[in-house]
Amino acid sequence: MAEQSSTEGLNGRELWEQVRVEPVEIALPGGVGLTLRAYRTVAELTPTEIEVDEDDPFEARKRAAVVQDDDEEEVIVDEEFQALLAEDDKADDKADDKAVDKSTGKADGEKPADGEPDPADFEDEPEDANAQPDDEVVPMFLSHKGRLLAFKNAEALVSFIRSGAPHDLAQLDTWGDLAERVESSDIDPLPEERYELDLVVENLRGGHDTWDLPLLIAAGEVARDLGYALRLKPVILALSPGSPLDDLDDSLRAAENGGMGGFFGRRRLKKIGAQQASLGWRSVISKISAAVDWRD
Repeated sequence: MAEQSSTEGLNGRELWEQVRVEPVEIALPGGVGLTLRAYRTVAELTPTEIEVDEDDPFEARKRAAVVQDDDEEEVIVDEEFQALLAEDDKADDKADDKAVDKSTGKADGEKPADGEPDPADFEDEPEDANAQPDDEVVPMFLSHKGRLLAFKNAEALVSFIRSGAPHDLAQLDTWGDLAERVESSDIDPLPEERYELDLVVENLRGGHDTWDLPLLIAAGEVARDLGYALRLKPVILALSPGSPLDDLDDSLRAAENGGMGGFFGRRRLKKIGAQQASLGWRSVISKISAAVDWRD
């Protein structure tokens, strides 16, 4: 029996590698669910359909360091980060006033001498700063219209895969092969594909000495993937570069890596408020939980 189970697991791994999809287990406060995730380039995927608002992150990406807590309507702001942003803006304004074109050696607004070409005549159209390269690899989950489809057991997940029901992964060129070949025994996520978001807030509340670095780092990875794939603007902003939770993630990774970098990473972690971190993560997990469509 053990040999048969091992063979089934091997065949399952081969299947996932061939179709370039992976089974994922995500534990949330509302339960533990099985789903699927795939990584493809931007050019290969059409984002999940949602009701787009004016600030949709896929239309206008921006930095932010604000996380709203759903239950207490509390806003957590990294004041030091915001102050640095303000200083950068002032520095940029001053630099703009005194900017010098490196190609001509002349200050902005100064006209070239007679006979010199004007660099402005050769300027290209401005590029869209929010555009994503077509070859950027992005995540996509088994989802539909901005909601993650999560199943309580492998049999229910396989039944859905074979049903022909609409979902975002149906656009994959390997989906037909997966739907035809997958068996319940194949739904066995690897340890690194099992995420325990239900433990994150409690672990952070325990204080710096009890923080589970692998748990928190993995939570950040899947939360970013879910935020992008489900187009959850609050989650994307809460984990965006420069945000308090992103600073926490950077420090966790440095501490986990060890060495001299790990020493400084642990020092930075000591400066991060446990309450602030737990409140920020509670908001993120709340937003993700609200976007889950539980299936039996």
